[in-house]
Amino acid sequence: MLRKCTSEKEQGSICILCCMAYFVGCMIRYNYAVCMVEIQDHLSISKSLAGLPVTVSFLTYGIGQLICGYVGDRISPQNMIFSGLFGSALCNLLIALFPKIEVMAVIWGFNGIFQSMLWPPMVRMMAETLDEKWYGRSCMLVSIASSLATISIYLLAPVWIHFSGWRLVFYAAAAAGFAAAIFWKSQNGKNKLCTGQCGCQELPSRESVSLRTLFAQTPLLSLLAAIVLHGTLKDGIITWMPVYLSEMFGMNSAQSILSASLLPAFSVLSMMAASRLLSKMKNELRTGGLLFFLGTVGAWIALSAWDRSPVVCISMMMLITGCMYGVNLMLVSRVPGHFAAFGNVSLVSGVLNAATYLGSALSTYGFGAVSEQFGWMPVVFLWGVIAFAGTILMAARKRKWAMFCAMRPSSVSLEGKPEGSSDETVDGQTDSDPLSSNGDAAR
Repeated sequence: MLRKCTSEKEQGSICILCCMAYFVGCMIRYNYAVCMVEIQDHLSISKSLAGLPVTVSFLTYGIGQLICGYVGDRISPQNMIFSGLFGSALCNLLIALFPKIEVMAVIWGFNGIFQSMLWPPMVRMMAETLDEKWYGRSCMLVSIASSLATISIYLLAPVWIHFSGWRLVFYAAAAAGFAAAIFWKSQNGKNKLCTGQCGCQELPSRESVSLRTLFAQTPLLSLLAAIVLHGTLKDGIITWMPVYLSEMFGMNSAQSILSASLLPAFSVLSMMAASRLLSKMKNELRTGGLLFFLGTVGAWIALSAWDRSPVVCISMMMLITGCMYGVNLMLVSRVPGHFAAFGNVSLVSGVLNAATYLGSALSTYGFGAVSEQFGWMPVVFLWGVIAFAGTILMAARKRKWAMFCAMRPSSVSLEGKPEGSSDETVDGQTDSDPLSSNGDAAR
């Protein structure tokens, strides 16, 4: 049984443990993409075939998010996270032992399933055990832990590859995954996550509002579309940047990988800035729309120098991915917290995160295929189109989101109106932007 914790020390412990688990989880998820150039050369295969395991893992991760999101509201989130870390570590070990692309695609597909056991139960645990201040802080810190994990693997992988080849990257990741799983289990075994002896309050049982009702009375469809777009940009650029730099500017494998490490490094500052923006704008969709717009500007600048200036291209890729990390913080981390009172925070988190990796899967294969057929300029052009589409979606639905955030669970009817219907009334209110009269309505 989860408890609402009131102790600063206990809440800090939960935050640190979640950061640790997600840091390692991201290291053992993204390491294949970092090694993809080396794997392509070692196995003598095409770019699209080398990207197949990543595409498969994105698809299985997305499907797993839906399943684990549903299950995560009903069973122990601590046990799910342990299973995810342990299983993902095992997949990394098997990748190193069986270096055939067909086998690697299957193994990495299972890795996607195990990875899907991490985020939905983790969001539920944070949303239901932490107060509002610590939940917001934990969302940002866990997201930063993800970026630091990506930076770490981008910096360490070239060293490991230089001394022992790409297999060492997976052996090291597997060791880290097993260690993190054991540590997580030991903390749960000692009841360190929440002892119930620090003023914690046991959460009241409540009936979950159906996902169908939430789709009817919230802008979830628009959120899903925007999340697909942001996932396409974020993971597409991260995955293909080393290949892009290698082909367009003649960088070797180590140079291109190290250059790509700048993307998640900048994203740390971006997420801190996005969190500060949210505190000013008081609306996740409004903040996300601004970040999508900045990404659009970055894409058009990159297009002007796509084959001439590596400095401009790398800088704009940093800007775009930094903005998309900020969008991820808004839509995938912060938005699900608003559904905790409705009893399905894990399910909503899983559904939204699944949309991210649908976009990731499309971009991993799609950007590689487009570049093979038409070159990299159309790919950079697509970045601008995708970011602009996200800007429009966020601007169109920010008011309806603000209205939902002001609702109480008792005000959600069993028969909601479809999202596409008029926004003139929500819970009996007119479609005036509540932020203009109540700056905290969306919080």
